[in-house]
Amino acid sequence: MENKSLKKISSVWVLSIIIIFITAIIFGIIMRFNQGEDLSLAPNTFYSLMTAHGVTMIGIWTVAGFVAVHYLLTRYVAISNKLNVFAFLGTVIGLILLWVATLKGDFHAGWTFLYPLPFHVAWEEWGTLLFLISLTVFGVTWLVWSVGMVLSILKKYSISQAFAWQHFKKSPTVETPPMILISMVSLVGIIVCLLAAVILFVLYYAEYFSNGAFKSDPLLMKNLTYFFGHTLANEALYLGLATLYELLPEVSGKPKLKTTWYVALGWNCTIIFVLTAFFHHLYMDFVQPLGFQMIGQFASYFASLPAAAVTAFSILVLIWGNKIKWNLTNLLFFIGVMGWMIGGIGALIDATISNNIVLHNTLWVPAHFHTYNAIGNVLFSFAFFYWVSNDISGNSQDTSRNIKLLLLTLLIGGLGFVLMFYLGGADSVPRRFASYPSEFKNASLYASIGAWFAIIYLIFVFIFFFKIIKNCLKAF
Repeated sequence: MENKSLKKISSVWVLSIIIIFITAIIFGIIMRFNQGEDLSLAPNTFYSLMTAHGVTMIGIWTVAGFVAVHYLLTRYVAISNKLNVFAFLGTVIGLILLWVATLKGDFHAGWTFLYPLPFHVAWEEWGTLLFLISLTVFGVTWLVWSVGMVLSILKKYSISQAFAWQHFKKSPTVETPPMILISMVSLVGIIVCLLAAVILFVLYYAEYFSNGAFKSDPLLMKNLTYFFGHTLANEALYLGLATLYELLPEVSGKPKLKTTWYVALGWNCTIIFVLTAFFHHLYMDFVQPLGFQMIGQFASYFASLPAAAVTAFSILVLIWGNKIKWNLTNLLFFIGVMGWMIGGIGALIDATISNNIVLHNTLWVPAHFHTYNAIGNVLFSFAFFYWVSNDISGNSQDTSRNIKLLLLTLLIGGLGFVLMFYLGGADSVPRRFASYPSEFKNASLYASIGAWFAIIYLIFVFIFFFKIIKNCLKAF
């Protein structure tokens, strides 16, 4: 009965996430066409869409990682499915409040909502409060979900076993599966960043309800905002990697990946580095202590190395010289790793201080995070979605030739879309502009071409959606 309930709520999650994803993609396409002068939106409408698009995208791919991890953790530990249902209801409520605040209330301070911008009201008076409430609902919901999964892990594994510390010795008596290790690392990081969000929102509410009598420190608020937002986006990707470690060997007909000393070391180091890499967003805040800027520089490099290097090595060991049963699930995982790596390199280029001075406020920034999301983390989740739809229906993995056209659509649309961002960034086109000044001669062209490539990517999403919908509905 518990397994049937898990399959039902997981089906609802998968279909809901893809529908919301399609909607958020359309928001983005509208924005790019507006920047390309193919549409004409009022600036406040553009920025309302930008705010809704950014928060929605980060939110749905965070919960997509949660859904996958929750489902797969049940192979190892007991987790109440009521927690999953609670998380779905909380996320839906938060999303409704977010869209009402932005699309109806016209709140358009951006997904970063940097202090004190939300208090310079250029929208409906209630928009700021409703936006803050929506993020609070998200934060509380996901914090409860994260803590619930961590507690479920700790009922079976000790803290040292959950972090695989025994693997630093030869022949450990207890083996920690990579699924447990990576999930634990990611969930702990999410819990920490959500606790920072609690402090952030308390300060926002204190100022809002005191009618400005209480004032926060802008630098503190910016640090808290990026610690929360940047860390959450990165940890969501690591939840996807936990899924990859668990499913990629299985669907490829190979033995499960095991936790070795270097896997344990790499992921334990990731905890520290990913929590401090956000400082690279504050290089231009010259009042920030120099030591923090240096931490941001080094952590930005080191955060990518343990997880990326260990994952790449593990995948090479899995496929090198071996006959692989290629199917849609493992191909999505494989392409996702390449997208993650490309986006990560783009991020490292920007996170280098000497480069950041030039690239900081250009389209290079959305270029790298759209790459490791749209062609990275999204594909990790889509791989899980396809796998779980078959697990629900009892169907076999798709190894037919028609997946080539599907993946070709993905690659043409996805790579073309992010390429226009990279070209714009290299050409010093600024980000967050509703329309571009005439000085940026190629900016509108990049935007318009990028929007058409995004439509091709959207076609891939539609085809994928209709490919799995029947399987998911079989849960009922």
